[in-house]
Amino acid sequence: MSVETPVRPSSPADRPSLSEKTPNVRRRELVSRVMTVVLGLTVLAAIIPLVLLLWQVFINALPALSLEFITQVEPLSYREEGGGYLHGIVGTLYMTGIAALVTIPLGILAAIYLTEYGGGAYANIVRFFTDVMTGTPSVFVGLAVYALLVSGAGGLGLGFGTLAGATALGILMLPIVVRSTEEMLRLVPEDLKNASYGLGARRWQTALRVTLPAAAPGITTGAILAVARGAGETAPLILTALGAREVIGSLWGRPQADVGLLMVDGFNQPFQAGIDRAWAGGFTLIAIVLILSIVARFVARKSQV
Repeated sequence: MSVETPVRPSSPADRPSLSEKTPNVRRRELVSRVMTVVLGLTVLAAIIPLVLLLWQVFINALPALSLEFITQVEPLSYREEGGGYLHGIVGTLYMTGIAALVTIPLGILAAIYLTEYGGGAYANIVRFFTDVMTGTPSVFVGLAVYALLVSGAGGLGLGFGTLAGATALGILMLPIVVRSTEEMLRLVPEDLKNASYGLGARRWQTALRVTLPAAAPGITTGAILAVARGAGETAPLILTALGAREVIGSLWGRPQADVGLLMVDGFNQPFQAGIDRAWAGGFTLIAIVLILSIVARFVARKSQV
């Protein structure tokens, strides 16, 4: 009969110190430091061109930047100094605002359908055409809207104006909202949804009260990107809004002004005063997108509290 030898508990001196790092820990720390440095250099490489671009725009726009620039319309002659892009700023906000009011809710609803209800052939068709629309050149969108709304031959014949321009911008903004919102909704943990279902909530209640609030920051970012693209588009507006030299409030029947269209006209003439106003218009567009981004993120953060 064999007698088992009792196992003697190890003494503190035999156990490794908690402060002692194993080779595996040292290797992981080295990899972490290297990747941190690489990530920092990558961010720096992305920020430097952006800062240089903003600085270049600001320096060139400085001669025309004043309170007069956002409170007065452009003079009739490009060689005249003074004046501003009030009509362009109003037109840009008018058309982009109408497009955003329609496309952002519609895009969010479409994304909810694709993530919560869509699993068949119809959902795949929607995703396919959304991806196609994302890569469609904006001038083609302008041609399509011109044929459907502006032109009287085969279209509604509404003429150049705010509604036609907003429609073109909305078509360009919609796929961005749909795809970005869908990706953000897919990142919401399934445990949150299952907990909601376990409490007796229906699918639409879970989508509106659980999934959307959880994905609100990402959805806000996607909406901002869509608005930024709409505010900076010029090619489709040449065929839909056309441009104006005064503040226009009507939806159709009269051409509408836009900052991008005014910038194109300003850079295409030789007078320095007009070129300075064009640079100031570019800086104004950047400021508008920045202000909208700050406001949207503030609202999204407050909605989560």
